[in-house]
Amino acid sequence: MRAKTALTAGALALTLAAGAGWAAQAAPEHTSATKPAHARVIDGYQIVMLPNATVPNFQRRTVYCPAGKHAIGGGGEAQGNDAILVGSFPTPDGTGWIALGRQSAYSSVGISVYAVCAN
Repeated sequence: MRAKTALTAGALALTLAAGAGWAAQAAPEHTSATKPAHARVIDGYQIVMLPNATVPNFQRRTVYCPAGKHAIGGGGEAQGNDAILVGSFPTPDGTGWIALGRQSAYSSVGISVYAVCAN
């Protein structure tokens, strides 16, 4: 009886694995391949950056999008020993990106800021 149970459990595992394989191969309903070309392009897409500079801990660094564009994303990088990125967020008017950081053992930190801009 034990062999029969093992066979049944093995068959079940094989069936589940095959089903998972089929599910993984199924294409999502809305892939970029099925979207029209104009829906895959972001009008005026541009990345702008403010290269690394050492500033006092917690001092905000801000990069702005070119005139007429708004930040649709962004980020920052804190550089240095024990550097921590404390904040990364859009400007209140949405035209740029702000980043700030700190280092525990130092009074300054290196901060780079990036904004993903679009019309």
